[in-house]
Amino acid sequence: MPEDLPALLGGPPVRPNGPPPWPPPDPDVRAALAAATAAGAWGRYHGEHVAALEAELAASHAVPHALTCASGTLAVEVALRALRVGPGDEVVLAAYDYESNFLTVHALGATPVLADPHPDTWQLDPVRLEAAFTERTKAVVCSHLHGGLVPMREVADLCRGRGVGVVEDAAQAPGATVQGKPAGTWGDLGTLSFGGSKLLAAGRGGAVLTADPQLHQRAKAFLSRGLQQWAALSELQAAALRPQLRKLPEVTAIRADRVRELVGCLAVPGLVPFPVPPDSAPAFYKLGFRYDPAAFGLPRDLFVRAVRAEGVALDAGFKALHVGRSPSRFRAAGDLTHATAAHAGCVVLHHPVLGLSRADARQVADAVAKVYRERDRF
Repeated sequence: MPEDLPALLGGPPVRPNGPPPWPPPDPDVRAALAAATAAGAWGRYHGEHVAALEAELAASHAVPHALTCASGTLAVEVALRALRVGPGDEVVLAAYDYESNFLTVHALGATPVLADPHPDTWQLDPVRLEAAFTERTKAVVCSHLHGGLVPMREVADLCRGRGVGVVEDAAQAPGATVQGKPAGTWGDLGTLSFGGSKLLAAGRGGAVLTADPQLHQRAKAFLSRGLQQWAALSELQAAALRPQLRKLPEVTAIRADRVRELVGCLAVPGLVPFPVPPDSAPAFYKLGFRYDPAAFGLPRDLFVRAVRAEGVALDAGFKALHVGRSPSRFRAAGDLTHATAAHAGCVVLHHPVLGLSRADARQVADAVAKVYRERDRF
């Protein structure tokens, strides 16, 4: 069996054991869960861990208020409700974004307005954002996606001048720095996700960050039903998250180093990582690339299949929000050319391999290079 034959064609995979599991074994998480269980936290409505996690989230993001809840999607809804978004309002978001954000706007009775993303980064573009505003615009949802970052200073300045609220969705970016500030702290409210695949993982869960005491109180009131929160994070989830949060700066730096190693080893045409704003550092929940099938020599779906066969967790990106939907469900601000390009051309590497060694990062580059060398065989 030829060693250089792609695995999809019968050769040996570069990573025969496949992608690493997530979350990884963590003795600190195990110890925290064991201690919380021994103390009876698993059966309590109220305990030390949720309150401590909220205080630690606020401190690590340099904001006075953090409020946990049952999911990152709910956190976005809570943030929009705190801004009093409702029927008749418009909420602007990039036409290339996480689908749940679009559906959350609908759940509030508001209209999603889709702005074309930046042509180079496929993130929300402040220039196109301004053109999407009308007198009905109540809020903007800004999502940092696939290791890219939205230039939040420009977004915040623009929205502040128009009286438009900003929700900064940092579900993919805990630990990132955006133009000198922690991701999730530029907007009126920021949101985090603790889903099972996230960089801070608890199976489910989310958080809302804000410096505004009135917005914090509105968010807290929405989540309250009488004496208790109706969609709360559990004590055991919070116990598992606390050691992960403490180690977040260290593991963020490791992932950034592995990305530099990987990108430095990539020497193939048609695969370009997203640029980031100055004075910024991504968190790399995903590592996104612009994929050009003509330059690489394979259709995207075949390229993804071939790299996955090598044991690397590479996937196509999101489906653009306007694709396959009735135009009655949103207002398009422009022709959405770049969102369509992102829909067809984005590929993303899942993050677990970025927490391993530099040699593992090089294996990802080796898998891509192997597929490229033998592209004419497919």
